Amino acid sequence: MLADITIQILLVYALTGIFAGLIGGMLGLGGGIIIVPVLHYIFTQQGFASSLIMHQAVTTSLATIIITSFFATYEHHQKQAVSWPIVNRIAPGILLGACLGVFAADSLSSNVLRIIFGIFEMLVAIQIWFEIRPTKNVTLPNTGSFVLSGIVIGIFSTLLGIGGGTLTVPFLLWCNLNIRNAVAISSACSFPIAVAATTTFIIASWDNPNVFIHSIGYLYWPAALIIMMMTIFFAPIGARLAHYLPIETLKRIFAVLLMFIGMKMLI
Repeated sequence: MLADITIQILLVYALTGIFAGLIGGMLGLGGGIIIVPVLHYIFTQQGFASSLIMHQAVTTSLATIIITSFFATYEHHQKQAVSWPIVNRIAPGILLGACLGVFAADSLSSNVLRIIFGIFEMLVAIQIWFEIRPTKNVTLPNTGSFVLSGIVIGIFSTLLGIGGGTLTVPFLLWCNLNIRNAVAISSACSFPIAVAATTTFIIASWDNPNVFIHSIGYLYWPAALIIMMMTIFFAPIGARLAHYLPIETLKRIFAVLLMFIGMKMLI
């Protein structure tokens, strides 16, 4: 049934899951910034329809983030790093934004999504590296502003298949939360984004005749399954590392990784 998938491709999926799990758990990224570019490359090699490569990469990435964010959140919760009142205030906006993001992504070409992905990652890398903030006195916004921020985060996270961390962490840092709490809250927020967006993507693409074999709508389940299996084991390890590495090291890793991925996607 999976004769079209080589041992090398299966190995790449497994290694992607290991690395994405570590990065997702450690930096609250959900692993999407690693998974989407790798899947874009592998799907191209496998002969996916060029018009749907990014759509299938994004959807498959979001499906894996369901598992990554769940286990990473559990580890952060055990360390008492997740501020659930903040999660509850931003979650409604994130869920709405995730659903809106699916329809936005479905209307854009694969090439446009790839370019948006690359540029966005580079901009966030610059913001994190230089610690660009509007003021030292920014505090957590009111509930209305949290919902609005959640909508924006949900839309762009779904559009790019990144699960939320790439936007949620910088947003919370702007609000003067420390990096460990920001990462923990981001992991918790990535879960509803991934569930809502994956489900909506599958429903929206259920009858698309151009998806690759073994796909459920845009979701390519062989890749998702292998990556999920790896992240189950390695996301908790990454989450534990987040509580032992120096704060500045976490920020530098975050920024360098985003810049590298962004440049690669634009080439």
